[in-house]
Amino acid sequence: MRCRWAGRDRGSFTAELAAGLPALLLLLFVGLTAVDAVGAKGACLHAAREAAIAASRGADGRVAARAVAPPDAEVVIDGDDGWVRVTVSAPVRALGARLPRLTVRATTMAAVEPDRAFARQAEAVGRGMGAGS
Repeated sequence: MRCRWAGRDRGSFTAELAAGLPALLLLLFVGLTAVDAVGAKGACLHAAREAAIAASRGADGRVAARAVAPPDAEVVIDGDDGWVRVTVSAPVRALGARLPRLTVRATTMAAVEPDRAFARQAEAVGRGMGAGS
């Protein structure tokens, strides 16, 4: 028996590689962006948690957040009714510098420490009494 060489299949691997390689690269870049976004989300959550704990104790929450937050992160601290809410958001570069950035956010709340709440009430009462005298 004589083997026949399939001459019509010549170059088919090259064509399949040319079509499949860009798809594989795109999948790789999307996967790397997703991993980067998950890491940034974890860092934002950690920064928000640290800032909420610091702010609930009366310290500067922004300093605590900046120590562990991703680069270019934005920290917003709000407080009312005995609660402190901290939101940390950070940009994530998607597939290169020229494409729009994704933004990840994490929000954490913490109850204001009782000593701090008492001190704030006493300070407000003291100011009210001093202004009326």
